[in-house]
Amino acid sequence: MDDEPLSDWAKRRDAKIGRLRAVPLVPGDGPKGSHLNPAAPRAIQRWNGYAWEPHGTAADLAATQRLLYPRDENPPTGPAPQPQPLRAGRGRHRKPRPGE
Repeated sequence: MDDEPLSDWAKRRDAKIGRLRAVPLVPGDGPKGSHLNPAAPRAIQRWNGYAWEPHGTAADLAATQRLLYPRDENPPTGPAPQPQPLRAGRGRHRKPRPGE
């Protein structure tokens, strides 16, 4: 069996510290998928390296997504990528032109 060094495992574990996740607050054994109850409140949990601990709450799925996946306020500045037109050629994925 090929074991990884403990230092590599510790780096991987430490990289996940601070990660957030949302858990829907539904009664009983109800559906737990976020898309099934978009209006249900969520508990936000934070990974501390050993266990998930309470971090906060969100009112619904939209608020949860804004909290977990914030948008970048400053969009990148620079030239937009230019579209690349198809070049003439006869690759195997191209259909032969009539008369060729």
